[in-house]
Amino acid sequence: MYGYHEHKDDLRARLRKVEGQVRGVQRMVEEDVYCIDILTQIAAAESAMKKVAVLLLEDHLGHCVADAAGGSRKQLDAKVTEASAAIERLLKA
Repeated sequence: MYGYHEHKDDLRARLRKVEGQVRGVQRMVEEDVYCIDILTQIAAAESAMKKVAVLLLEDHLGHCVADAAGGSRKQLDAKVTEASAAIERLLKA
């Protein structure tokens, strides 16, 4: 099992919230809502997704990377590199 398994219900709830926010943005566009109000909702959805990403990253570090620390140096280095690449992708977003 992956590290996020223990928090799966929380992650799913957060993702459902984001899904609702995105649907709300779509509805706002369909209803010709003021553009700044739409942008505000987009920022809220992006922030919620980033929170999900941070929670997943925390679980990855606490589970996958920690488990690799008990193995070979090569396994640990691979997990650290993998986590670093994920952080870099998040920072670019």
